Amino acid sequence: MAEPGRTLNTAFAPPPPLWKHFTPENLQRLEKIKKEASKVEDGRPKKKEWSPAELRSLKIPPELRFLVPPEIPSEQYSIFGEVQNLSTALPSLEEQGITQLYPSSPKPDAKSEDSSQPAQPLNHAYYLLKISKSLLLNFLEFVGILSVAPEQFEPKVEDIRNLFINAHHLLNLYRPHQARESLIMMMEAQLARTKDEIQQMDKLKEEVNAVLDQLAAEGADVGSTIQSTTKDKKSVKPEDQTPEDSKLLWDILDGKLDD
Repeated sequence: MAEPGRTLNTAFAPPPPLWKHFTPENLQRLEKIKKEASKVEDGRPKKKEWSPAELRSLKIPPELRFLVPPEIPSEQYSIFGEVQNLSTALPSLEEQGITQLYPSSPKPDAKSEDSSQPAQPLNHAYYLLKISKSLLLNFLEFVGILSVAPEQFEPKVEDIRNLFINAHHLLNLYRPHQARESLIMMMEAQLARTKDEIQQMDKLKEEVNAVLDQLAAEGADVGSTIQSTTKDKKSVKPEDQTPEDSKLLWDILDGKLDD
């Protein structure tokens, strides 16, 4: 049985006990406290938008404190009993107390033994391949230990666990590069889509110009036809309209658009 006050880490954790304090009665009590605190000198309540910081400064009973939004976390927060860091910097394995099985990445200002040449970046793929081969070898050794002396399995399980953690940490080093490449791909796709739309608009413009040139060659009054079709019907006089030219123009345009 779990100890009182201790949070269990489960895949489907129950809601925190503080939800029981979110009742209509407690909400009314909090509103009453806010009205009392917002009264002016004449005793009348003043409409005021309370910020979470101002609410936390009021004298509120303990059971109503859960109704006040907490401060925004600045460094870390807890979710389902596990502490999560807000920092995007990936902590090193040494900081987590885990043995690192590959060399650390050189710093930007680091130099190699030959001061005339800069330090080479870490080849992550090479060490990932080595760790993968080591995992296969350790798994075979683990199976052999289980077949001979099962009680001695713990050191080998720890070695396999350490290999997996190192491989996972190496993969996480690629996350900034993955995010940058994903953003580049999204921007390139958006640029290609925009260029395609512009090309389609230019093609349609050329087709419309060709239709207008064809109508002008056949003797149709293109200028007055366009004006009569774009004006409001109420403002166009009957003698200014050209039904035959308008019908011919829109029939040709509809055919081009359908193509």
